Amino acid sequence: MSEQKLRSQQWFGKTGKDGFIYRAWMKNQGIPDDYFQGKPVIGICNTWSELTPCNAHFRELAEFVKKGVIEAGGFPVEFPVMSLGETLIKPTAMLYRNLASMDVEESIRANPIDGVVLMCGCDKTTPSLVMGACSVDLPSLVISGGPMMKGKFKGKEIGTSDVWRFAEAYKLGELSQSEFIEAEACMARTPGHCAVMGTASTMATMVEALGLSLPQNAAIPAADVRRKVLAQHSGRRIVEMVKEDLKLSKVLTREAFENAIRVNAATGGSTNFVIHLLAIAGRIGVELDLNDFDKFSKQIPLLANIQPSGEHFMEDLYYAGGLPALMNQMKDFLHTGIITVNGKTVGENIANTPIYDSKIISTMENPFKRDSGIAVVKGNLAPNGAVVKPSAASPELYKHRGKAVVFENIEDYHARIDLPDLDIDSTSVMVLKNVGPKGYPGMAEVGNMGIPKKLLEKGVKDMVRISDGRMSGTGFGTVVLHVSPESAAGGPLNWVQNGDYIALDLDNRSIHWEVSDEELEARKLAQPFQAQAHIRGYVGLFIDRVSQAHEGADFDFLKGGSGSIVTRDSH
Repeated sequence: MSEQKLRSQQWFGKTGKDGFIYRAWMKNQGIPDDYFQGKPVIGICNTWSELTPCNAHFRELAEFVKKGVIEAGGFPVEFPVMSLGETLIKPTAMLYRNLASMDVEESIRANPIDGVVLMCGCDKTTPSLVMGACSVDLPSLVISGGPMMKGKFKGKEIGTSDVWRFAEAYKLGELSQSEFIEAEACMARTPGHCAVMGTASTMATMVEALGLSLPQNAAIPAADVRRKVLAQHSGRRIVEMVKEDLKLSKVLTREAFENAIRVNAATGGSTNFVIHLLAIAGRIGVELDLNDFDKFSKQIPLLANIQPSGEHFMEDLYYAGGLPALMNQMKDFLHTGIITVNGKTVGENIANTPIYDSKIISTMENPFKRDSGIAVVKGNLAPNGAVVKPSAASPELYKHRGKAVVFENIEDYHARIDLPDLDIDSTSVMVLKNVGPKGYPGMAEVGNMGIPKKLLEKGVKDMVRISDGRMSGTGFGTVVLHVSPESAAGGPLNWVQNGDYIALDLDNRSIHWEVSDEELEARKLAQPFQAQAHIRGYVGLFIDRVSQAHEGADFDFLKGGSGSIVTRDSH
């Protein structure tokens, strides 16, 4: 290919003062002059951070990406972007997903980069990097950090989903403080993100199903050396992608998004998948709406027996054949002719991939569960929709009617949930307001509210819970999430009161609040909606410009992209 076709030559190929400046300061790192003479420059976008434990091994992993780039004749340049650690950031990493995506977008566009490897692992790092890269639309591929090895505690295998079980056992006095502390170390015993099909693994599965990573990216454990080999192959491949001009827009077609939705159903992926895939679609210009998640999930049963919808762990999925083996079982429901980043079609990538353990990966004819995917429910409580994960819900609660027990915000919930005189029983419907995109702000993972202690003591394991917030992908239960419009945007949820009856009918995809239009109008007059007061800085920008959950909770001004062309020099 000619040098003029390389974007990086707009920097390094210049003569005179500008070219001198662009090259000279790079040379203080010991870079030979021939690196600037037409080698494809590959950006390695790294979300390593000691504040993001899931990604703490990325500095080493990046070295293997670099090896591959150099082997293929490329010029690797590693750069950092904002890293979002799900376990530490307050009030929620979701508040900063859009900010991180802007960091990624501008870092790629503003620098002499021809192609980019996106290194991501922890929940929000994946969508933020993909969103930012989509807005520039250069050749790009993803290498995920991989899941941690499954934990071992008291002779049992454990993962992040057990956190919720441990918390309930601790509340009931069945687990001592010392045992609680011991379980922490037993669970997180290797590098990597959550060992179950939580949001991080869902995102790794998503990028492989979309065709944005090399095959087997989703499930190779972080501690397995084959993750390093995959990174090296990714480095080689991105150089080839630059030469082929295989941009994100050529991979991320409408058909790729439909594939991802179906694969998410088959793997029991997180409900967070919905909000992130919608945002990615908005950046790359693919029309996608909330109804598509229900439509393309309906025919797909649960094929992966992975927690929290099943029993096993991500490393088990890899040993059983990985995502290619699972996708091969459902190939009749996939668009197999579309291209992926390795230059092969989906069909070529999954052909002749056997299942090595039928306890982990099942067939379409004999699945682990018939109910899977994402169910979208609508009604007067959620005019724009809400989502439920059927494979993590209790079948006996698919159709349920009960009295609302309302918590106005998360502080109200924490203050009252375990009070002995809380008026609640197992038939009640728990409702949590003001935890949506604007209300929290950032739409925290608090939707799977813990059950009151007094009901846990009676053996209650699940209840219908409704909120405008999200739920961790490691969570489970009959939980209605992402109610849109949210309460803080003046949605109907804002006026729900204690004692109101709410009916959920999952089979018929409805959620009905038994309050008449006249009663709702009376409540609105008695309690006029008040928008949040102006807040300074990024949080204020977020509240002012974030879209609602059914639109992906992206900023309204970020939909689409600005492309990769930069015409002005800085000197």
